[in-house]
Amino acid sequence: MPTIMIAYVEQRQRLVSDGDAEHSDGGDAGQENIGALGVAAAAGDIALAARDFGGMVFIPPATLLRPSKTDDVVRAVCVARRSSRLTVAARGNGHSVGGQAMARGGVVLDMRDLGPPMELVRCGGVAADVPAGALWEEVLEWGVRNHGMAPTSWTDYLRLTVGGTLSNGGISGQAFRHGPQVANVAELEVVTGDGERRVCSPSLCSDLFFAALGGLGQFGVITRARIPLVPAPKMASDRRSVRWIRVVYKEFEEYAGDAEWLVTRADSEAFDYVEGFAFVNDVSDPVNGWASVPILPGSVFEPAKIPAVSEPILYCLELALHHNHREAAGVDERVKEMLWPLRYMRGLVLAADVSYVDFLSRVGRAEEEARANGTWATPHPWLNILVSSSDIADFDRTVFKRILRRGVGGPMLVYPLLRSKWDPRMSVAVPESEMFYLVALLRFIAPRAGDAALEEAVAQNREIIGCCRSKGYDFKVYAPHYESEADWARHFGRDWARFVERKRRYDPIAILAPGQTIFARAEPPAAAAAAAP
Repeated sequence: MPTIMIAYVEQRQRLVSDGDAEHSDGGDAGQENIGALGVAAAAGDIALAARDFGGMVFIPPATLLRPSKTDDVVRAVCVARRSSRLTVAARGNGHSVGGQAMARGGVVLDMRDLGPPMELVRCGGVAADVPAGALWEEVLEWGVRNHGMAPTSWTDYLRLTVGGTLSNGGISGQAFRHGPQVANVAELEVVTGDGERRVCSPSLCSDLFFAALGGLGQFGVITRARIPLVPAPKMASDRRSVRWIRVVYKEFEEYAGDAEWLVTRADSEAFDYVEGFAFVNDVSDPVNGWASVPILPGSVFEPAKIPAVSEPILYCLELALHHNHREAAGVDERVKEMLWPLRYMRGLVLAADVSYVDFLSRVGRAEEEARANGTWATPHPWLNILVSSSDIADFDRTVFKRILRRGVGGPMLVYPLLRSKWDPRMSVAVPESEMFYLVALLRFIAPRAGDAALEEAVAQNREIIGCCRSKGYDFKVYAPHYESEADWARHFGRDWARFVERKRRYDPIAILAPGQTIFARAEPPAAAAAAAP
């Protein structure tokens, strides 16, 4: 084991043996340094920073800061660095599910007020300089309405921050063509754990650039990103620029075969978006997912068209085609031609023409419904896994059809991605195979369901991970959260040594992103030197 790994293992063991009580408020030295920041966190701020969307953990920080410029982030990191115990966590829109953006007894940076505003730049192309705390929803609105331009790769849910998704990956139905969001960045501004503000790109400080992308916040706080833009799809006549399609399958092998065929087509023959989900085939189940199949209000999913003898799980392939790639008059014929080889149930096709912004914003409407019925405020024990295509059929038989045959009370996404679209220099860990699937189990605990329902969901997630391991699947947890160093080493595999070395280089005393529970905070260099014999 390399020396730096041994050092971090020892730090982790020392943190555990010291106990939580000693670190619960950052210690006296930590409190003195927080005072140097010149702010006192209100109780409401502490409560905000102590919880996230998952709603399963409560980890209070010593304070919450709302930086308005990068220099504020630099100052917070420098204050923490001079202390004996303070840590710093960047929080975007708080959409993590396991406390990843929290800092026990430390400093949480609420990045939403970070400036300056978005700016259009020309640098061998057109790009947007975007503050890391901006929501992708805001980037979309700003780009399309002001400039008729937009990024090429998105997440399905746009109310996530730029810095947050770039620290993880950023996946949606465009990733098979354009790669994940981390593969669509021209430049970053990052504040590293030594308090330095650095601008990096593939040609400038490239190791830091690729370390930060998918780096879980471990190497620096992303404060600004330069995102390449392309012309947004548009139709001058009625503003409906996207043909949105859903088709239903009764057999997973046919569903997966068609999805894999679609994501390997040449660009000129491909849809612009390929995604899909599994749902429960049970008319008596109120959360069977049938309501998620229709596209527009008023459209209807007709279960009578499902064969009487079918599996407990059905599958819906979701596709989109941008009109402005072809003449408008030819869209109907082109879609018919592209759908013809697919093996879906012919009577179960739903389609609509919508605007580009409406299509990308579709999950926001689902959020509004969840807020209205109370499920947005309940715990969300979500699980996201990347599973090799060679294992996905067995995963379907074991997980979807057995463990999850009653569903998860929310969407169960499953669709293929291509490894060649992910730069191996980035920190994010993906399966070894060229084609792998995102499986996103987006659980919503029903209001008043109680702790038993939450415990059952968490136990089921553990069972699924255990199943993947025991069967030897080529898989990775996406947006992971582990408690042991052994699990983290297994997660990163052969890239673990690189991950640890990057931590040593950019955050040597492990100030940043403590909520990920990868590395334990060490003493500052001056204190360590004074304690040496």
